Amino acid sequence: MSQQKGKFIVIEGLEGAGKSSAIALINDIISQYIGQSPVCTREPGGTPLAEKIRDLVKIADESDPLCDEAECLLIYAARSQLIANVIKPALSSGKWVLGDRHNLSSLAYQGGGRGLMPLVKAVSDACLHGFKPDLTLYLDIDPTLGLSRAASRGKLDRIEQQAIDFFERARKTYLKLAHEDDSIIVIDASQSMEQVHDDIRLQLQRLLPALMGEQ
Repeated sequence: MSQQKGKFIVIEGLEGAGKSSAIALINDIISQYIGQSPVCTREPGGTPLAEKIRDLVKIADESDPLCDEAECLLIYAARSQLIANVIKPALSSGKWVLGDRHNLSSLAYQGGGRGLMPLVKAVSDACLHGFKPDLTLYLDIDPTLGLSRAASRGKLDRIEQQAIDFFERARKTYLKLAHEDDSIIVIDASQSMEQVHDDIRLQLQRLLPALMGEQ
């Protein structure tokens, strides 16, 4: 009998949406449901080389500002490393993978926020060849509220310091893509953490059996 392939679940959202606490919750739920912990990843990053690329993207260098196109290409370089060396091997061995961001982030941030959608789609097609998560939970929040939450955690990184209209364009793109794809579930992240977590639990109770049935 051939080994059953694992499933790839991703959490997405703007800064301050509560991804970190949501990931911890989802990790626990998946672990209880399938009897083992998922492989957890983050983007950009997730491999030694991809983490070095993450630093290039996240840390501002005033002497050599990162241009938008380079940002996009670096993120896809990191993503390609992660998919090839972590995600696909884990899925092939029957493990589930829980990702903190994936390609939807590039479509929203670099495609919508930066206005580079043609480049993003071209690089995405070239790098991913149709590979995508089985399920994405998008934590939706107004950028003003999200950024105020993010600022309360400490110093903002290069991405978090972008103008508010950048995040408004990214949010608009997230919602448009979610509307077009049944595998993307929208969660209202403006609620209290307890309510957001309750909504996540309800969605996973509904969706996990369907994912298992696909195997």
